[in-house]
Amino acid sequence: MVQLRKKMFIKEIITTDQLGQPCDPISRVAALAVFMNPLAGRFSDDLSELFEIGALLGPDLASEAISQLDGAPVSYGKAAIIGVNGDLEQGGAVIHPKLGAPMRAAAGGGEAVIPSNAKLGAPGCAIDLPLGHRDNPWSFNHFDTMTLNIPDAPKPDEIVLCLAYADGGRPIPRCGKGPVKS
Repeated sequence: MVQLRKKMFIKEIITTDQLGQPCDPISRVAALAVFMNPLAGRFSDDLSELFEIGALLGPDLASEAISQLDGAPVSYGKAAIIGVNGDLEQGGAVIHPKLGAPMRAAAGGGEAVIPSNAKLGAPGCAIDLPLGHRDNPWSFNHFDTMTLNIPDAPKPDEIVLCLAYADGGRPIPRCGKGPVKS
């Protein structure tokens, strides 16, 4: 059973690039959940309890995030910040085996691997959540990042689960459409 402390949603609407050049609006929404790490402070070969937490929290967080987008989800990503009494692999256990399926289902599909990141951190620690196109792993226009944090999380025995969706790529992308062939 998951001991959820709180959820947070972050929505941003981008209307210009960093230099002020106007672009079509892009909305990005991140859903974050803070919960007790049941394996904090101890090593375990069996991480299945954390697999199940990803499966349990994923559907609601994903549908709530997507409902706040201004358009249809075209890119996605996931991340975890593990409190210092935990282990990096414990964060991986939350975001990898069973979180992808509910994220894809909420977005109406997704052929590409969901980009991810995990790290150990203290309260207020920021994490860069990578975003990528949900169907095309070579869509350079959709390689992006949301930097996320919660000021009071994770506590040493907690994990912050983060997932995000966007209804567009980067503002005014100009890096090409795929791998360079020559």
